[in-house]
Amino acid sequence: MSEKLQKVLARAGHGSRREMEAWIAAGRVSVEGEIATLGDRIEADAKVRIDGRLVSLKSADEVICRVLAYHKPEGEICSRKDPEGRPTVFDRLPRTKDSRWVAVGRLDINTSGLLLFTSDGELANRLMHPSSEVEREYAVRTFGEVTDATVQQLRTGVTLEDGPAQFDAIKSAGGEGINQWWHVVLREGRNREVRRLWEAVSVQVSRLIRVRYGMIELPKTLPRGGWMELTLDQVNYLRQVAGLQAEERSLLGMDKHSVARAKVRSAKVRRAVRKHKTSGTASNGRKAPTRTRS
Repeated sequence: MSEKLQKVLARAGHGSRREMEAWIAAGRVSVEGEIATLGDRIEADAKVRIDGRLVSLKSADEVICRVLAYHKPEGEICSRKDPEGRPTVFDRLPRTKDSRWVAVGRLDINTSGLLLFTSDGELANRLMHPSSEVEREYAVRTFGEVTDATVQQLRTGVTLEDGPAQFDAIKSAGGEGINQWWHVVLREGRNREVRRLWEAVSVQVSRLIRVRYGMIELPKTLPRGGWMELTLDQVNYLRQVAGLQAEERSLLGMDKHSVARAKVRSAKVRRAVRKHKTSGTASNGRKAPTRTRS
């Protein structure tokens, strides 16, 4: 049975469906030697090339959906390559065969915390669509006076340059003087939205950490720059949110070979963190508050 070209490429992990559509529109993809166009459908045995390079295609039965939780440090950008030579969030991820990791959304260079990556571009595309309304929770350190009226205004909504916005939840998490910690929740992922909401009420954000995406929390034991693979239950939670069928297989398991592989992966993470260690300590030496659920 034929399927849309961009869907097949995304499922095989070559990028998100949106990226694949852009590549097709730019003439970078060919099918059986002919430049592809948006809307093309292909059979499972089609020969597809990206930038002239033959790529692997997999049926839905052959693809194992994998998801990584990554603890992004400040100072990394969410792009594969940077003309300025800055480190990217892809630098430390494990290599995959015949596919690549696709980021589920983005965090700006000055934001740290939980960032998800998947080998299934279709899953990434659906989770990033506004209709998914997945909760994102952030720990925010603010600088400036925050009154009860300010908090109420952030709950009821303010007007930004791209339309009205508000926090779905906001909760105090302690602090001293005009340096306060908060936990806030959003169900959308507009560019720099958390920072812009606070700026709209004349409060500066001095530190921002994403601590939760849906029901997936940033593991307290995961070091900055480290990654871990999500369990099958966690993967299927995300697939359910995205309206996709449950995955039946996982590269994680409890047999002795899987445990040994997990130990090897853990050692690789520790080595990568030591190799690329960056300073993320706040300038005043204070630590982020203990994570709480909003």
